[in-house]
Amino acid sequence: MGELIKGKAIAEKMKVQLKSQLLDLKREFPDATEEPNLRILSFDTPASKVYQRAQVAIAESLGIHTDAQEVSTTDSPSRWCPWDVTPEAIEAIIHEWNNNPKIHGIFVHQPLPPQISPQWISSLIDPNKDVEGIHPQNSARRFFAKSRIGSCTALACMELIKETGIDLEGKEAVVIGHSEIVGRPVTMLLLDALATTTICHVGTNKAGRLKEHVQRAEVLVVAAGKPKLIPGDWIKEGAVVIDVGINVVDGKVVGDVDFESAKAKSSWISPVPGGVGPVTVMIVMRNTLEAYRQQLNNAKVQNS
Repeated sequence: MGELIKGKAIAEKMKVQLKSQLLDLKREFPDATEEPNLRILSFDTPASKVYQRAQVAIAESLGIHTDAQEVSTTDSPSRWCPWDVTPEAIEAIIHEWNNNPKIHGIFVHQPLPPQISPQWISSLIDPNKDVEGIHPQNSARRFFAKSRIGSCTALACMELIKETGIDLEGKEAVVIGHSEIVGRPVTMLLLDALATTTICHVGTNKAGRLKEHVQRAEVLVVAAGKPKLIPGDWIKEGAVVIDVGINVVDGKVVGDVDFESAKAKSSWISPVPGGVGPVTVMIVMRNTLEAYRQQLNNAKVQNS
């Protein structure tokens, strides 16, 4: 019977560390006049609204300023961008935030409207303010294991794996989903930890080979966005299972893994909700403080 990887407990420990980190930054840069400031670009979807509220609440509790309510379009001011927002309106928002020295971090929620390309919007963000690590420059640095700021959800997955105490070196790790914000970056992080890593996607499933890959996974990360895609009888006995999926079925939030049956086979498993989500929010805040530190340091060097 798998033990729960309690994301809320991990997040609380991280919160204490981040408060201490912010105090250290204030001592390191006593002349700084601005508090760390995070801007959040959200679209009018239920998932984005829930995530944004969580981010704002945590940020304020840490002393990180947020101005999510200031998001607006050329048509009408709103807390959330309408689904039919134009690319031109988005570009204007990002350009304004990039050029405002009082803003230190920019976070863009997904899913994005179909008229907004994820690759395009990631390229717009100032890489120094990119707290998700999605700008091409930061993505390239991640490929060479040099990035100081990376995908928040991918880093959260690694924090949950770390909590189990498992040594990843040489382990068979399987990632389900190859998105640019979860599947690909978490694969790179697992490779950095010397896990033997396989990434699966829709092509794997169409070929009928998803089950065989899952069955040999000692560490399984599932980020496909399909409710209960992975049944428990596919899980290798004693595997560590990280479920990134957030799906609403019959009014309930469920993951990409059939939780009850998978729990019976795994050694550790993250619940949905209460697993990856709370830690991801903390990683956003940690990345924001790192971006803040880098910008203060750059300003100090320029003024010296």
